[in-house]
Amino acid sequence: MILAVCAQTSLVAQEKAASTQQIRVSVPFVGCKSDGPSDPREAPKGTSASVPITIKAAQMLAFYRSPEGLSVLAPRGWYCLGIYGSGGDALLVSPQPIDESTIFSADRGGFRGPAIDISRRFGGTSGRFDVAKIIARVFPAYKLSAYNFLAGFDWAISSLVWGPYPTDGLTYKSNRVVEYKTPAQTDGLGTYNSTLKKNNNAIDGAAILVGPTPDLLLLSVRLPPELNGLASVIIRQIERDAERDDK
Repeated sequence: MILAVCAQTSLVAQEKAASTQQIRVSVPFVGCKSDGPSDPREAPKGTSASVPITIKAAQMLAFYRSPEGLSVLAPRGWYCLGIYGSGGDALLVSPQPIDESTIFSADRGGFRGPAIDISRRFGGTSGRFDVAKIIARVFPAYKLSAYNFLAGFDWAISSLVWGPYPTDGLTYKSNRVVEYKTPAQTDGLGTYNSTLKKNNNAIDGAAILVGPTPDLLLLSVRLPPELNGLASVIIRQIERDAERDDK
């Protein structure tokens, strides 16, 4: 156990150094098909992606991308599926094949084990309800935006819960970026509108506001214990991508 913790700590330290020095390495590209209200969309094509992470991390990760342009680092050899709609889109990555009929069922099915869920909700469409709810939870500087999103929807405004989930651990990177940890068997950012269902393991991730509207990126990551050291690598890459897109 001590050796495993030391290995994870070392991986995180190396990844921070690689990011700071902008040492870029190649990881395999994995195109993911997507499905939604219209016809299914074919997976995008690519050969590799260059990212500022350590060689050790790169040997365990691949770059998954949906036709809608959502992307995330995730363990090699996993399965993926994009989802799109008028309110936003999502990219799901799992070590097990993803059953689309379950994902689109009334209760959305979901993952009881390891998985990664990155979603993008549009503040200018029906996704505004989700954006406003997360702003109320963790982005106090954008309180007015939440009210503006829900103007004319008094029932939605009255349903907003102001303040963080009681058990979530939050680390603010800026007033638009917050990393979180949702503990085992609890509801929080990690389970909000996510395909990851609570179990005996924590969920790590980040909530990020992007663009002038703004839109919302919400990342939920739950890895197998032996890969937990990669969670911070995955989160930091999402933050880098969001910062680039914001510019």
